[in-house]
Amino acid sequence: MKFLLVEDDVCIAEMLKEALNDHHYVVDVAHDGQTGLELVKTFKYDLLLLDVMLPELDGISICRKLRASGYQLPILMLTAKDTTQDRITGLDAGADDYVIKPFNLQELLARIRALLRRGNSSASPVMEWGELRLDPSTCEVTYNEMPLTLTPKEYRLMELFLRHGCRVLSRSSIIENLWSLEESPQEDAVKAHIKRLRQKFKEAGAIEDIIETVYGLGYRLKQNSEETNSKKSS
Repeated sequence: MKFLLVEDDVCIAEMLKEALNDHHYVVDVAHDGQTGLELVKTFKYDLLLLDVMLPELDGISICRKLRASGYQLPILMLTAKDTTQDRITGLDAGADDYVIKPFNLQELLARIRALLRRGNSSASPVMEWGELRLDPSTCEVTYNEMPLTLTPKEYRLMELFLRHGCRVLSRSSIIENLWSLEESPQEDAVKAHIKRLRQKFKEAGAIEDIIETVYGLGYRLKQNSEETNSKKSS
């Protein structure tokens, strides 16, 4: 999943980005409010992490502008402003949660997971597809109960497929979801990651490719015959 972090303190931004990357989230960073607002309007994010005290445009104003324009995705405010009135102002501006600095990282991650579940019915605690199982809370992936060792990009790619089910994902869409703005991968990078994932599933006992190529369009998870028959019978 892809987040936008709007934070003017470079040290905090880098620390938090690294921590979120370690938990398989892709993070774009903006260091002022106006840039952050422009990025939100230009790109699709699953969550906005927003400081309150920002140059150019403050976090409260950003939140109000986004909600007034119909922006529905979760907004979590991170700020040192800790009075009751500050919390009320942030929540009334449209924030879904309000976390005080300094924060406990594990609590912040738990709050993020809760917001993602609340904002997306498909963001269940555990995602399954046949013998494939992915647990976002522990970042564990298994196939036929066998643990799979995946790179961060491979993990994010599998999570992306699981969240979209049978939907075909183009290479450009995969790049947009899995790489930050600082990176500039070619579409062949997606092909290479797909190839490595297929190999790992074969090593875990998969008879057929779990990831199906839809020529000219992209990739999707492949339905096995049992799943297809059960859907027809229902």
